Amino acid sequence: MGGYYCLFPCLLICFLLHTHGSHSLNQTCNSTDLEALLAFSSGLDRKVSRLVGWGPNDAACCSWTGVSCDLGRVVGLNLFSKNLHGGISSAITLLDGLVTLNLSCNSLRGQPPEDLGRLARMRILDLSMNMLSGAFPTSEHGFPAIEVLNVSFNQFKGPHPVFPGAMNLMVLDISSNAFSGAINTTALCVAPVKALRFSGNEFTGEIRAGFGRCKMLTELSIDSSGLTGKLPRDLYTISELRRLSLRDNQFSGSLGEDLGNFSQLMHIDLSYNMFSGVIPDVFEGLRRLEFLSLASNLLTGTLPASLSSCKMLRVINLRNNSLSGKIAIDFRLLPRLNILDAGTNRLSGPIPRDLMWCTKLRTLNLGRNLLDGEIPESFKHLRSLLFLSLAGNDLTDLSSALRVLQHLPKLTTLVLTRSFRGGQTMPMDSISGFKSLQVLVLANCALSGMIQPWLQNSKNLRVLDISWNKLSGPIPPWLGNLNNLFYIDLSRNSFSGELPESFTQMKGLISSAYSSEHASIEDLPLFIKKNPAGNSLQYNRVVSFPPSLILSNNLLAGPVLPGLGHLVYLHVLDLSWNKFSGGIPDELSSLEILEELNLTHNDLSGSIPTSLTKLSFLSKFDVSYNNLTGDIPTGGQFSTFTDESFVGNDALCLRRNGPCFGKASFEGTENDGTDTISTMPAMTYIIAEAGFAFGLLTVCNILFFARAWRAAYFLAVDRFFDMLYVIIMVKVNKLRRKWEDKEHP
Repeated sequence: MGGYYCLFPCLLICFLLHTHGSHSLNQTCNSTDLEALLAFSSGLDRKVSRLVGWGPNDAACCSWTGVSCDLGRVVGLNLFSKNLHGGISSAITLLDGLVTLNLSCNSLRGQPPEDLGRLARMRILDLSMNMLSGAFPTSEHGFPAIEVLNVSFNQFKGPHPVFPGAMNLMVLDISSNAFSGAINTTALCVAPVKALRFSGNEFTGEIRAGFGRCKMLTELSIDSSGLTGKLPRDLYTISELRRLSLRDNQFSGSLGEDLGNFSQLMHIDLSYNMFSGVIPDVFEGLRRLEFLSLASNLLTGTLPASLSSCKMLRVINLRNNSLSGKIAIDFRLLPRLNILDAGTNRLSGPIPRDLMWCTKLRTLNLGRNLLDGEIPESFKHLRSLLFLSLAGNDLTDLSSALRVLQHLPKLTTLVLTRSFRGGQTMPMDSISGFKSLQVLVLANCALSGMIQPWLQNSKNLRVLDISWNKLSGPIPPWLGNLNNLFYIDLSRNSFSGELPESFTQMKGLISSAYSSEHASIEDLPLFIKKNPAGNSLQYNRVVSFPPSLILSNNLLAGPVLPGLGHLVYLHVLDLSWNKFSGGIPDELSSLEILEELNLTHNDLSGSIPTSLTKLSFLSKFDVSYNNLTGDIPTGGQFSTFTDESFVGNDALCLRRNGPCFGKASFEGTENDGTDTISTMPAMTYIIAEAGFAFGLLTVCNILFFARAWRAAYFLAVDRFFDMLYVIIMVKVNKLRRKWEDKEHP
């Protein structure tokens, strides 16, 4: 990612150096510049540097890698991404003719030279993507000619730098450092600055007034920096602003009508803050707006209808607020719309039919709202749609929905969790399948019936979740033949029969080439509802799903297939709450990266294979409530599992540091007399019974032969019953008086 980040600045710098580069070859290098370059080179770790042609034996430094000259003087030093290690020598400040210095995308460390700002001709300084630290050196008259200064993605700390003497500064990028304290707004726009990038620091407090002086500012980015409070009013007076990004802070208050003053605005991102109130309906003046994100705030009210005036809009992201009412945007006027995400709100009414005019729409997320009705027939025209989530609504007619959506040739992700709650049957007719589909989630829709054959035409399917339904019948063998499938959840249904042998040959769980072949299309949350109580799993991308085989809470029977040990990329194997019988296969020890193995509540027998101790990543193991016998293996991860993982197995030893005293299991009646442990429970019962009989006989003899003892014994018994009778009668009389008082107050 760092290489892509540095590519654009590098191309810009290379373009600016082009006029100098044509004069560099065959020039005699200034002796002072030559010594400065050699001193700079000596401060680097030569073992990892890749500076071709640098050396004391070659005085023609103008021909060295990354060096540009003009009339024999070094004017440019471009060592972008040369794998440089070490510090920046102060000798570099002797290059007093330097116009451009680019040391970005290396591994330089330490603090830059204090006198770096004395280079009077320097216009471009790029130290980004290194490990530089300490305070960035500034002075009142430093960097007098600087135009672009980029120190992003380092470890600088202290107050953010200001450059009061830099009258030509246009771009200041200090993002992704550890600068702290308040933002000094009054000292930032002495020059006609056009871009301020302050994201990813450790600022505190509110943004104070002062940005109103930045009349030429076109970009302001202060993401993820810990800022609080309300936005200053003078921020809305920057009429030239094209990009405003303040995401992931703790800003509060309402978005005022002044938002409409940004007539040149193209990108606004205020997501992940605490803004409240309604979204002002002032977008008719923002005709150039392309990107709008107000996600994850506390916004209420309806969707502003004036968004229909922003014909350039490509992205609308209003996810995770409390917006309500119908979706009243005229989508016929938004032909460029690429992403519409209004999920997790309180929107109601039908799904807009005029979405069909957004033919470039790739992502549509209306999940977790109160929408009703059917998926419009007009959705057939969304030929570019890749991601569709309508989860958590109250839609009807799943059969009609699938018949419509199967016409979308590029659809890769379809999430309909808890969308159809009316108890429908898994559709069978008029559906040929989804050829491009990678993710299908139909969980918790009260579906009945069986898994239908049209699903086997989805050859690219990677994630299948049809859990928490009422599906029944056998699991079709062809399901295990879908080569790309690596996450399958069929839990909480009524599937019966044996597990198909094809599940032991699932290529998506055998080879990483299948499980990671396709990258996720969209970085949007997929909500998978697991139960009515509200617990859910959220995965931001397809590749974040752990390779899993989840078949719990069904009626599956037969053996646990030894061939499951072939699924070496499996992370989760959950066969709990079924009717599996036989032993636990030793072959499961081949699942070296398995994290969860759940076999609880089955009819498994035999011992727990000791080879399972080799599973070093196993963090959850449960075989409780089976018919297992013998000792619990020791060593490895088994030392971390509690007895709750093994209870409910009468003949399984729960005492790991001593002999097992559970109920013995026998396969026949023969005994060679050597199994002393198995005979110990019987001996215990015999001794206890003999002791009880001896004690009872002793008491009877005493009462029979000792007359005085016998008289005292029966007198004590008689007094006990007299006392008991008195207590009972007192209680009865009190209760009777209470009832009489209630009936005759």
